[in-house]
Amino acid sequence: MSPSVMLLIVALTAATGAMIQRLSGMGFGLLSVPVLVVVLGPVDGVLVVNALAVINAALTTWTVRQFVDWAKFRIIAPALFVGAFPGVWLIRVLQPAPLQITVGVLLLVALAVVIGGARFFPPVEGKIPAVIGGLCGGFMNTIAAVAGPAITVYAQAARWPHATLAATLQPLFVVSGAVSFMLKILLGAGSVESVNPCLWPAAVAGMFIGIATGAVLSRYVPRQWARRVALVVAGSGGLAAVVRGVVSLG
Repeated sequence: MSPSVMLLIVALTAATGAMIQRLSGMGFGLLSVPVLVVVLGPVDGVLVVNALAVINAALTTWTVRQFVDWAKFRIIAPALFVGAFPGVWLIRVLQPAPLQITVGVLLLVALAVVIGGARFFPPVEGKIPAVIGGLCGGFMNTIAAVAGPAITVYAQAARWPHATLAATLQPLFVVSGAVSFMLKILLGAGSVESVNPCLWPAAVAGMFIGIATGAVLSRYVPRQWARRVALVVAGSGGLAAVVRGVVSLG
């Protein structure tokens, strides 16, 4: 694949992910990771999404800050940090093909949770379930850039109001993305040097275009329609990552 084509795909992926998230509220990572893992590989693809997710969530955090449950944030955020360490270890020990399969499987599991799996968990209360949700979120975000589903399972079981969940996820995404990105760099599980330098401005530009486009389209596009598109894209990408990883094993 030529560098220009790769940059175009990355920019379009970032734009689409940001646009659909603006329309449906679904995770930026669920949409971006499947494509970028296939294009850039399981390490670089997730690393790029980790960095972009920090910017995307930081912008959203500012707009919903009054709805954030900062007490819950202070419980879950440290757990995200701890949960990232086993994810970094797994990245370092797995070969590219098994790692790509792992990323694809985690994406499909996350997708199943988003579709409706979280509703089957019994009600919970107290700090321990919140910490467990944070640990799982930190691990999944480091491997596959999808912290949201694990935290959503806990939040739904703890009966968070939807507005609180949607808002509190944003600063948690900032923390999980930043922690995953920095630990990979510091512990040798990833490197910005392996990523084409031109990719970063292309991806950031695409993301901002997607946010702006989503803001305009949100007046006309039904939320449920955007959600269905997001689910189809995420599911297809997760399957593609698994298939490509399995083929690479041979």
